[in-house]
Amino acid sequence: MELVPLRKEFAAEMAASRPNDDEVNRLTGTHATFTLEDYEAYIERTLNDPNRYTRAITEDGKFLGEVVLTINPHNRSAGVRIALWDGFGKGYGSLALKHVLDHAFHERGLHRVDLEVYDFNDRAIHVYRKLGFREEGRLRDALLWDGVFHDAIVMSVLSTDNI
Repeated sequence: MELVPLRKEFAAEMAASRPNDDEVNRLTGTHATFTLEDYEAYIERTLNDPNRYTRAITEDGKFLGEVVLTINPHNRSAGVRIALWDGFGKGYGSLALKHVLDHAFHERGLHRVDLEVYDFNDRAIHVYRKLGFREEGRLRDALLWDGVFHDAIVMSVLSTDNI
Protein backbone atom coordinates (compact mmCIF):
# COMPACT_ATOMS: atom_id res chain seq x y z
CA MET A 1 0.00 0.00 0.00
CA GLU A 2 1.16 3.50 -0.80
CA LEU A 3 -0.16 6.93 0.10
CA VAL A 4 0.28 9.39 -2.74
CA PRO A 5 -1.06 12.86 -3.41
CA LEU A 6 -4.48 12.75 -5.01
CA ARG A 7 -4.06 13.17 -8.77
CA LYS A 8 -6.43 14.03 -11.60
CA GLU A 9 -5.95 10.63 -13.19
CA PHE A 10 -7.66 8.99 -10.18
CA ALA A 11 -10.96 10.68 -11.05
CA ALA A 12 -11.89 7.97 -13.57
CA GLU A 13 -11.29 5.18 -11.04
CA MET A 14 -13.28 7.08 -8.42
CA ALA A 15 -16.21 7.57 -10.78
CA ALA A 16 -16.15 3.99 -12.06
CA SER A 17 -16.33 2.33 -8.66
CA ARG A 18 -17.93 4.69 -6.17
CA PRO A 19 -21.49 5.25 -7.42
CA ASN A 20 -22.12 1.51 -7.51
CA ASP A 21 -20.83 0.70 -4.05
CA ASP A 22 -23.83 0.72 -1.72
CA GLU A 23 -21.77 -0.32 1.32
CA VAL A 24 -19.26 2.54 0.92
CA ASN A 25 -22.16 4.96 0.47
CA ARG A 26 -23.83 3.67 3.65
CA LEU A 27 -20.64 3.84 5.72
CA THR A 28 -19.99 7.41 4.60
CA GLY A 29 -23.63 8.48 4.69
CA THR A 30 -23.51 9.46 1.03
CA HIS A 31 -26.90 9.66 -0.67
CA ALA A 32 -25.63 11.50 -3.75
CA THR A 33 -24.10 10.07 -6.87
CA PHE A 34 -21.16 11.73 -8.56
CA THR A 35 -20.07 12.02 -12.16
CA LEU A 36 -16.58 11.95 -13.57
CA GLU A 37 -16.80 15.73 -13.85
CA ASP A 38 -17.73 15.98 -10.16
CA TYR A 39 -14.65 13.98 -9.18
CA GLU A 40 -12.42 16.00 -11.49
CA ALA A 41 -13.71 19.26 -9.97
CA TYR A 42 -13.26 17.85 -6.44
CA ILE A 43 -9.66 16.89 -7.15
CA GLU A 44 -8.96 20.32 -8.66
CA ARG A 45 -10.37 22.05 -5.54
CA THR A 46 -8.37 19.76 -3.28
CA LEU A 47 -5.12 20.38 -5.12
CA ASN A 48 -5.55 24.14 -4.84
CA ASP A 49 -6.54 24.29 -1.16
CA PRO A 50 -3.56 24.93 1.15
CA ASN A 51 -5.66 23.88 4.15
CA ARG A 52 -6.47 20.45 2.78
CA TYR A 53 -4.11 17.50 2.94
CA THR A 54 -5.40 14.65 0.79
CA ARG A 55 -3.73 11.35 0.08
CA ALA A 56 -4.90 8.61 -2.24
CA ILE A 57 -4.61 5.11 -0.83
CA THR A 58 -3.20 2.92 -3.58
CA GLU A 59 -1.86 -0.55 -4.17
CA ASP A 60 0.23 -1.28 -7.26
CA GLY A 61 -0.95 2.06 -8.65
CA LYS A 62 -4.65 1.18 -8.25
CA PHE A 63 -6.81 3.71 -6.39
CA LEU A 64 -8.35 2.12 -3.27
CA GLY A 65 -9.59 5.19 -1.39
CA GLU A 66 -8.61 8.47 0.13
CA VAL A 67 -7.85 10.08 3.45
CA VAL A 68 -8.43 13.82 3.86
CA LEU A 69 -7.37 16.29 6.52
CA THR A 70 -9.26 19.60 6.41
CA ILE A 71 -7.21 22.06 8.43
CA ASN A 72 -8.30 25.08 10.45
CA PRO A 73 -4.94 26.82 11.00
CA HIS A 74 -6.42 29.45 13.33
CA ASN A 75 -7.49 26.83 15.87
CA ARG A 76 -4.64 24.40 15.10
CA SER A 77 -7.27 21.76 14.44
CA ALA A 78 -8.51 19.60 11.60
CA GLY A 79 -11.26 17.25 10.63
CA VAL A 80 -10.31 13.94 9.10
CA ARG A 81 -12.26 11.61 6.89
CA ILE A 82 -11.37 8.40 5.18
CA ALA A 83 -13.13 6.35 2.54
CA LEU A 84 -11.99 3.02 1.20
CA TRP A 85 -13.52 1.79 -2.03
CA ASP A 86 -11.52 -1.44 -1.89
CA GLY A 87 -8.99 -3.17 0.35
CA PHE A 88 -11.07 -3.61 3.50
CA GLY A 89 -9.55 -5.63 6.34
CA LYS A 90 -5.93 -5.24 5.24
CA GLY A 91 -4.94 -2.45 7.63
CA TYR A 92 -4.81 0.21 4.91
CA GLY A 93 -7.17 2.52 6.77
CA SER A 94 -5.12 2.31 9.96
CA LEU A 95 -1.87 3.01 8.12
CA ALA A 96 -3.40 5.93 6.22
CA LEU A 97 -4.79 7.47 9.41
CA LYS A 98 -1.48 7.03 11.24
CA HIS A 99 0.24 8.89 8.41
CA VAL A 100 -2.30 11.72 8.48
CA LEU A 101 -2.10 12.05 12.28
CA ASP A 102 1.69 12.19 12.07
CA HIS A 103 1.40 14.89 9.41
CA ALA A 104 -1.16 16.82 11.47
CA PHE A 105 0.77 16.79 14.73
CA HIS A 106 4.40 16.79 13.62
CA GLU A 107 4.44 18.52 10.24
CA ARG A 108 1.59 21.00 10.64
CA GLY A 109 1.82 21.55 14.41
CA LEU A 110 -1.88 20.94 14.95
CA HIS A 111 -3.34 20.26 18.39
CA ARG A 112 -6.65 18.54 17.59
CA VAL A 113 -8.00 16.18 14.93
CA ASP A 114 -11.65 15.16 14.98
CA LEU A 115 -14.07 13.06 12.98
CA GLU A 116 -17.62 11.78 12.86
CA VAL A 117 -18.52 8.12 12.41
CA TYR A 118 -21.96 6.52 12.25
CA ASP A 119 -22.93 4.32 15.17
CA PHE A 120 -23.31 1.18 13.02
CA ASN A 121 -19.71 1.34 11.72
CA ASP A 122 -18.14 -0.87 14.39
CA ARG A 123 -15.04 -1.64 12.31
CA ALA A 124 -14.16 2.06 11.93
CA ILE A 125 -14.93 2.86 15.58
CA HIS A 126 -12.56 0.09 16.63
CA VAL A 127 -9.77 1.47 14.40
CA TYR A 128 -10.29 5.04 15.62
CA ARG A 129 -10.12 3.98 19.27
CA LYS A 130 -7.00 1.94 18.57
CA LEU A 131 -5.40 5.08 17.10
CA GLY A 132 -6.20 7.15 20.21
CA PHE A 133 -9.47 8.82 19.26
CA ARG A 134 -11.90 9.33 22.12
CA GLU A 135 -15.65 9.71 21.92
CA GLU A 136 -16.78 13.25 22.72
CA GLY A 137 -20.48 12.96 22.08
CA ARG A 138 -23.22 12.08 19.66
CA LEU A 139 -25.24 13.87 17.07
CA ARG A 140 -28.53 12.09 17.61
CA ASP A 141 -30.40 10.84 14.55
CA ALA A 142 -27.93 12.59 12.24
CA LEU A 143 -28.29 10.15 9.34
CA LEU A 144 -31.45 8.75 7.80
CA TRP A 145 -30.62 5.57 5.91
CA ASP A 146 -33.23 3.24 4.48
CA GLY A 147 -35.89 4.72 6.75
CA VAL A 148 -33.84 4.35 9.95
CA PHE A 149 -32.13 7.15 11.85
CA HIS A 150 -28.55 6.68 13.11
CA ASP A 151 -26.36 8.69 15.46
CA ALA A 152 -23.08 10.22 14.38
CA ILE A 153 -20.39 9.73 17.01
CA VAL A 154 -17.97 12.65 17.39
CA MET A 155 -14.42 11.55 18.22
CA SER A 156 -11.12 13.38 18.56
CA VAL A 157 -7.47 12.94 19.37
CA LEU A 158 -5.20 15.67 20.74
CA SER A 159 -1.48 16.18 20.28
CA THR A 160 -1.16 15.88 24.07
CA ASP A 161 -2.88 12.48 24.20
CA ASN A 162 -0.58 9.54 24.70
CA ILE A 163 -0.90 7.95 21.29
